[in-house]
Amino acid sequence: MKMMMRILEGLARDRFVRAVEERGAHDLAEVEPAVRRIVSNVRRKGDSALRRYARRWDGLGSSEPLRVPETDLHEAWQRTSPELQDAIAQAAGNIRTYCEWQKPEEWRREIQPGVSVGQLVRPIEAVGCYVPGGRYPLPSTLLMTVIPAQVAGVPQIRVVSPRPAQATLAAAAYLGVREFYRVGGAQAIAALAYGTKNIPRVNKIVGPGNRYVTAAKKLVAFDCAIEFLAGPTEAVFISKDDEGDPVFIACDLVAQAEHDPDALCILITTSRRFAKSVQTEVKRRTRANPIADKSLSRRGAILLVASLDQAAETANRIAPEHLVVGDETLTRGPLTAGAVFVGPYAAQAAGDYATGSNHVLPTSGAARFRGGLSAADFVRVMSVQRVTRDGLARLAPIIVPLARAEGLDAHAASIEERLEARPR
Repeated sequence: MKMMMRILEGLARDRFVRAVEERGAHDLAEVEPAVRRIVSNVRRKGDSALRRYARRWDGLGSSEPLRVPETDLHEAWQRTSPELQDAIAQAAGNIRTYCEWQKPEEWRREIQPGVSVGQLVRPIEAVGCYVPGGRYPLPSTLLMTVIPAQVAGVPQIRVVSPRPAQATLAAAAYLGVREFYRVGGAQAIAALAYGTKNIPRVNKIVGPGNRYVTAAKKLVAFDCAIEFLAGPTEAVFISKDDEGDPVFIACDLVAQAEHDPDALCILITTSRRFAKSVQTEVKRRTRANPIADKSLSRRGAILLVASLDQAAETANRIAPEHLVVGDETLTRGPLTAGAVFVGPYAAQAAGDYATGSNHVLPTSGAARFRGGLSAADFVRVMSVQRVTRDGLARLAPIIVPLARAEGLDAHAASIEERLEARPR
């Protein structure tokens, strides 16, 4: 008998939500020992370990170079249909515009006479962009990771992707990517973090992946910066009474669930009748989609709640990657999600490809403390202070007492000596 997406209420609903709240640690614990061995081997043995894993899991030929020749990238673009070329170009344009709006700006202001403060914005020197390529080729993820790095001005951008499809190579060619390596998994993360003879190390790694990729990013995070843990897809939908179209919501549930058997897709509603309508529609639409069927049967749920306030509170406890709400009402209150989609026509697939907003989003509860990937992730923002002698004299009554109170007499002396010296 075909499994169905569960409808939960009361104690069963509460137990489910508590388990989902704790998903971050549990989701990676199972794979961390294996990932630790892979990362350690690549760190110690470099290309020899990397190639061994790439031959086993990434389909790399024994004599095939790790780096994709630039001529292959350009040929992939030439072989791409005009329709897809146009889609890549338009998506890239929207993403680039959005990133330009996001990019932090430099500024300088006088905080009091003789004392000015500001910030400098400089790009990170080298970044690695992880583009999944196992179950589905994802040229859209290449656009979402490379373009914000380009907008930020990053001079060295390295892309890694296992079994890269023509469309992914074509997108790389369109963006002018020069370093593209056909490796993936935990081994690719380790190579980017620590460097090998063929793949120079980077300062930061970004991009989504499966549990092995996510666990590897977690393990290297103290040696190489990461943006956040971006694991299997998560989506939460909030529907009040019979608000919304069950077909639309079922379509989106199946669309997000087909990413990965470990995807987490949840509908929260106040209406049992609406819940059953969506459940029936999901069952119908997963008949020809085994990955979505497995995901929604194992990890999916429809949660029945008493009110819209309870729905919002439940969604915030989950802190999902994607949050879909029926109208603007909920956006006026506190929300905890990587990205928010408002209204019946704000399909998540629109954000995945075309709105310009980034689809690399925090999962495993990381949305509690940040949103999605942006141009700001690829720059260093440094504070700057400029102080005249008169300005320092104005600050001295603040600095000296605080320094003395902390027992840092040399701090106080560094101010007093300047003010007692003859002006230069």
